[in-house]
Amino acid sequence: MLVSLTFDVEQDCPPYLSTTRGMEEGLPKILDLLEEKGVRGTFFFTAQMAKEYPHLVKRVIDEGHELGCHTYNHERLDKLSKEKANKVIRKSLIVLRNFGEVVSFRAPNLQLPPELYAVLRENGILVDSSKAIYKRYQGISYVEGVLEIPASITSSALRLPWRIQKIIHAHLREPKIYFAHPWEFVPMKKVRFDCRFNTGEKALELLERLIEHYKKENTEFFLMRDYLSLHHLTFDNDK
Repeated sequence: MLVSLTFDVEQDCPPYLSTTRGMEEGLPKILDLLEEKGVRGTFFFTAQMAKEYPHLVKRVIDEGHELGCHTYNHERLDKLSKEKANKVIRKSLIVLRNFGEVVSFRAPNLQLPPELYAVLRENGILVDSSKAIYKRYQGISYVEGVLEIPASITSSALRLPWRIQKIIHAHLREPKIYFAHPWEFVPMKKVRFDCRFNTGEKALELLERLIEHYKKENTEFFLMRDYLSLHHLTFDNDK
């Protein structure tokens, strides 16, 4: 079974908050849990958070996880011209590649204009996960030389009661690409309901249940870059 855990590493619940409790409290808890369970994930950092918390980027890499790019400061690429978006992506990668290899990308709010696939490829990005099955994207494909692997489910679904989650997980097609945010693992207040329910320790408990659910099935957790070398999968070029 093909399953991946991914995390969008950003300030707390943008654009509603500008605090960074998720970085200070949430991300270390995620890393502790993954280390305990022997699971590796992909962490899409904004360059700004990487600059402010370099020790956490180092920990991600040192513990065998993948470092990915989530723009510089969570810019909405669909709100920028192609030229400005290109500058944001380049600037972000300069910062992040000071820490290590970066070949995977995710756009904020899962909004990546089609013309930016070529920009990603020109900047050495080989894998993108800026689309979503739940937003009716059809599945894995190569676009302008970039392997597009869409997210399977919205992050807030991972905070639903487990009895509901189990039904959802069973119906997802492979690869099952999950994503969450460090701020979801601290109690969120003064934001809209879907951004605050079951945050904090409850979210951590549910993530642990998700991991245990798949470990019981002897599932191997894949990094996003791993999909490039899975030769038994067939992708239609530029589909």
